[in-house]
Amino acid sequence: MNQYEIAVLYHPDLEVDLSMAEDRVTKIVTDNGGEITATDNWGKRKLNYVIKGNEHAVYGFYTVNLPGEGVAKVESTLNITDEVIRFLITRPDLKAIAKAEA
Repeated sequence: MNQYEIAVLYHPDLEVDLSMAEDRVTKIVTDNGGEITATDNWGKRKLNYVIKGNEHAVYGFYTVNLPGEGVAKVESTLNITDEVIRFLITRPDLKAIAKAEA
């Protein structure tokens, strides 16, 4: 299992009831053999440019442990999810993080 960070921009209308959308992302990750180890919700923020007709989005960040073959499945599922405007899946550089903390 590899560690990944997933940044998700949710539709701004979901700010009031974000739990359903977060549960859906959690289900997508767990259905593909992963587990979420940390979540961070930044709330509604203004975007630098308009995405799909929206000037604002609700930012959510997830740290997940996921097998390598599960990443493509998560990406394809997030692409067709209505609540998600944009997403980005990255692998953190754990050596650089450990060096910065030391």
